[in-house]
Amino acid sequence: MRLNLGMICGWSEKDFQYLAKKDLHWVEFCINHYNDANAFMAQVPQIKEYCKKYNVNVGSMGRWGEHIQTEDGKLMEDKLQNHLTLIDAASQLGCPVYNMGVNWADGVSEDQNYQFAIDILNKIVAYGKERNVKIALYNCSWNCFTYSPKSWSRIIPAVEGLGIKYDTSHAIGRGSDFMKEMRDWGQYFYHIHLKGSLRIAGEGYDDPPMGLDQTNWGAFFAMLYTKNYRGMVSLEPHSGYWKGGLGEWGVDFSLNYAKQFLMPEEYENITDDVYMP
Repeated sequence: MRLNLGMICGWSEKDFQYLAKKDLHWVEFCINHYNDANAFMAQVPQIKEYCKKYNVNVGSMGRWGEHIQTEDGKLMEDKLQNHLTLIDAASQLGCPVYNMGVNWADGVSEDQNYQFAIDILNKIVAYGKERNVKIALYNCSWNCFTYSPKSWSRIIPAVEGLGIKYDTSHAIGRGSDFMKEMRDWGQYFYHIHLKGSLRIAGEGYDDPPMGLDQTNWGAFFAMLYTKNYRGMVSLEPHSGYWKGGLGEWGVDFSLNYAKQFLMPEEYENITDDVYMP
């Protein structure tokens, strides 16, 4: 399976027309905490029609910012149901990956927070497995403590089948070494965001379009290939500076820039070894 280039977009017909205009056949939906999960589910039949009409596959879905744990460490059943509803939607759309995080509870201990995450993620991963949807922890800290190697090292060994949605900009923003994180955790990557990062004097300045930033994208893709990642790589426009015509040019620039890193299909069945010892 090759890398599939797509981008985060909405789910209206106008959004699918936009994807078609960009000649993209993969989309990611972010149904974040301020979106009604049931309302999204109700639109799934129409979304399936749009996918067919515009020849677009749903490569990833997720919910960011959900508050699933109370301050005293109790499960919020309605928030859990939001995740389960969206996993059902992902299954119906043929989407292979669902991204989420678990929030921290200040009123309980560190061990209790981790045990809560392990218990609930085991339930969610099992639910997804029954529906052919893999669950990934996003590495963004938005209402989430399950975003870094510190948490992964405790949670992932305890939750069989759990993976990671990875975005270099979050690691860079925290001052982490994203290459080291990829080396150590890349085998768990289920989904990838492509977002630029620009820092000045050690501080974050902007998330410009991929290729117009400071990230070593060649090294990043080299690591993806060595970790046998084969899935969607999803462009995430995410800057207040890049709007209007500038933003559209930034999207086009990034898509064209990313294509150079995608191995063409004709190379996939070559078995000759060109390695020189």
